[in-house]
Amino acid sequence: MKALRKLAPGVGNVELCDIDKPSPKRDEIIIKVTYSGICGSDIHALKGEYNKKIPLTLGHEFIGIVSEIGHKVTNIAIGDRVVSETTFEVCEKCPFCLAEEYNLCSQRKGLGTQVEGSFASFVSAKAERCHKLPDSLSDEVSALMEPLACCIHAAMEKTKIRPNEKAAVFGPGPIGVLLALVVKSLGAEVTLIGITKDANRLAKAEELGIPHVIDSQKKELTELVKTETKGLGFDQVFECSGSPQALQQALEIVKKKGTVIQEGLFAKNPVPIDMSLLLNKEIQLIGSRTQKPSSWEKALDWLETSNVDLSPVITKILPLNHWEQAFELAMNGKELKVLLKPE
Repeated sequence: MKALRKLAPGVGNVELCDIDKPSPKRDEIIIKVTYSGICGSDIHALKGEYNKKIPLTLGHEFIGIVSEIGHKVTNIAIGDRVVSETTFEVCEKCPFCLAEEYNLCSQRKGLGTQVEGSFASFVSAKAERCHKLPDSLSDEVSALMEPLACCIHAAMEKTKIRPNEKAAVFGPGPIGVLLALVVKSLGAEVTLIGITKDANRLAKAEELGIPHVIDSQKKELTELVKTETKGLGFDQVFECSGSPQALQQALEIVKKKGTVIQEGLFAKNPVPIDMSLLLNKEIQLIGSRTQKPSSWEKALDWLETSNVDLSPVITKILPLNHWEQAFELAMNGKELKVLLKPE
């Protein structure tokens, strides 16, 4: 089968290869991939900025149909339409595993990071980590389940959104737009912040109903705080871009005793920020790392009950053998979510 693989460290070294189709172990299923979305971490891998096991098939945001099951699998059947959590293997013994916070297990292995991923015709997944999909959800929207679960984790599990709060989101990429939609649905007034390069994405966010979209290279954020929050600052700020400058700005525009949630993945570490802001404003700075099983359950429930149509978030679908064009579109800010479709 065809698979898009990172073959060596450094910039590039990604190729479409022929590899063997996986076979299911006793607790695994084989999923014929319908769509797989390009994530920011896949772009970091292409640029050599994110350490992954190498060689490795990339990709972890996907939807597909079950084609084979292991002999111990009872909760999934051949022909089921499913999505899979990214967690593939954990220690099952640490305090985090016992609390089903698999995203924090130090022994965790994830699809597309340490285990073969979904930029392929078929992918292997743990049956217990998979979720069957209702007929009401299209294949395209279902391909957004993983990034949506990350946003649900940030907005519903790492903090609490209160009605009429002022919330800001940095980064109008797929995660930032999805997060803004979730936060808006919870009753907050949302401002989405990008830069001039993000013009297309900001326009799309406006079409999706985000009430305030801002180009921070054209409007001073101090003026934004003055006009949108009467000078007090935002109650909660979500940083989704992975930009150190955006994190610094998030600390500047959040109110005293406000909350900043860091969700974006930084390309390089350490990240310099003005810690005096954290101290003097008594800011809560919270990390939000991917998702956990409860995030997926809440994401499925949100999709079915929120009446928010996520289909416009997907702006381009290309075949897997056009992956270079797809990655370029995902990187240049002209598209929002780009999906790859195996042959």
